[in-house]
Amino acid sequence: MREAGVVNDFPFRELPGLGRRMFRLGLSGSFDLDEDGCSEALERIQYVFWSPRMKGLTVALRRVLAHERERYVVSAGPLLGYTPGALRRAAVAALRSLGIECLDVFQLYWLGKMSFFTGAVQEELMKLREEGKVRLLGVSIHDRPRAGKLVEDSILDLLMIRYNAAHPGAEQDIFPHLGRRRPAMIAYTATAWRRLLRAPRGWNGKVPTAGDCYRFCLTSPHIDVALTGPRNVAELRENLAAIEKGPLSPEEMLFMREFGRAVHG
Repeated sequence: MREAGVVNDFPFRELPGLGRRMFRLGLSGSFDLDEDGCSEALERIQYVFWSPRMKGLTVALRRVLAHERERYVVSAGPLLGYTPGALRRAAVAALRSLGIECLDVFQLYWLGKMSFFTGAVQEELMKLREEGKVRLLGVSIHDRPRAGKLVEDSILDLLMIRYNAAHPGAEQDIFPHLGRRRPAMIAYTATAWRRLLRAPRGWNGKVPTAGDCYRFCLTSPHIDVALTGPRNVAELRENLAAIEKGPLSPEEMLFMREFGRAVHG
């Protein structure tokens, strides 16, 4: 419980690389939140993870970008093909689809051990940034040791990583490398694909809410934004309200870690 008159700064953070203060819950349209729901979300949420497959989000996002472009941080990337030509085509197509001149984040998806992050690919990414078509270069990545190395030395301005109570390994493999360089850190799979929202076998105690899962991510000082993918307006409103509660208490954090270990098995 916050004391009367105390400002709750927990829901807001200045995103590294952009110097823009924003709400720390980001929106993904991956679970088909409808256009009205996306419009309501965009009244509060500024960081948007977008792809052209997200129809409701596309319509709502185009509408707000036409009037308040600098309020929002839009992240997009190539769905297929990590060649220089494919990267450029994807960036240009995203700009055209959204009716904007610059993407805030252009990221490669699922950068694993065998994904192409060649010199030619990196050169093309830097060209897109130099030309003003994109502001920040990012990746989403499951390979935590590789992510730690990219944090220390790479062209990347942002990493989107799996981080939740069942998969807290970033605390050992990634966060300690945030020193000389400080790329933006975006957490996704906060609910471990909803596994953290139901009791595992043998568990007889309480079960976290989705809001507890987002607060777990954002209680880490190393996470700037946690993505949420609500399926309906009710879930959206619950998640937004949870963030206003502030960081997890030590007791709540202990519970989340214990529950996460049980879920992980």
